[in-house]
Amino acid sequence: MCRDCCCGSAKVIGVDHAAQTARLRAEAPVRVSACLDVCDQANVVVVQPSAAGRAAGGRPVWLGLVNDPDATEDIVAWVRAGGPGVAPRPEILDLYAFGPPRRDRAS
Repeated sequence: MCRDCCCGSAKVIGVDHAAQTARLRAEAPVRVSACLDVCDQANVVVVQPSAAGRAAGGRPVWLGLVNDPDATEDIVAWVRAGGPGVAPRPEILDLYAFGPPRRDRAS
């Protein structure tokens, strides 16, 4: 979960950022990250697969514009069901999904 320059800040108005973080933490381990370089998608949550999900081929899922309690609850429900690789992503979360940013690699 990104919480840096834009995500989790007053730049994203109308969101109780502390409540969102607490809600997600109540259901699953949450790692708070520095800027993930996708500020146009604030608030960003990256859902990592569990060990079982990874074994089944699950990959991290990047979700952006997670700025309302309903979106947070949709993420909670998916994680409870098993998350990436275990449970299909709810169609509603397709609206929030985006690809991770490409990083320039030094040669």
